[in-house]
Amino acid sequence: MEEDIARVLITEERLRERVCELGGFISQDYRGRTPILVCILKGAFIFLADLVRSITIPVEMDFMTVSSYNLATSSGVVRIIGDLAGSIEGRDVLIVEDIIDSGLTQSYLRENLLVRRPSDLKICALLVKQVLRKIEVRVDYVGFEIPGDFVVGYGLDYSGRYRNLSYIGVLKDEVVSGLGADLP
Repeated sequence: MEEDIARVLITEERLRERVCELGGFISQDYRGRTPILVCILKGAFIFLADLVRSITIPVEMDFMTVSSYNLATSSGVVRIIGDLAGSIEGRDVLIVEDIIDSGLTQSYLRENLLVRRPSDLKICALLVKQVLRKIEVRVDYVGFEIPGDFVVGYGLDYSGRYRNLSYIGVLKDEVVSGLGADLP
């Protein structure tokens, strides 16, 4: 896997430091409350696992599986594949997302969850791409702003691969081209 990476964008150490900082901000902002952290699967699962261990207040967790990608590009169509297990009505909800690119997924999720009448709804994203978004979305907690490169690692994948890298890396262009050719 290492040979497929053009460069390391964010090191394991820097990820650990920033996730701890985010956990501190969330702990402070939600002090006296018990928010529900909604993890967007599959990409945010490693981020969530580290984030909740750095939060010092009680939290609950739930999970959603959402799809808007076909290989390396957003299809523009957002689908909920797996919905929340419980109600969020009257609760403080924090969406935990791996990456924000076009804004389509987060905008859709926000509208979908607001209909369920939470008392508060915020977004925490590990990565926010510095690109012109199709839809602007307010992100309340940002781990890192990154360039428009296609990134993998720390839960983010390409064609189901590279999630287990301990850092965020940029794939070599020829790897992205080559993997796409092998897929059905």
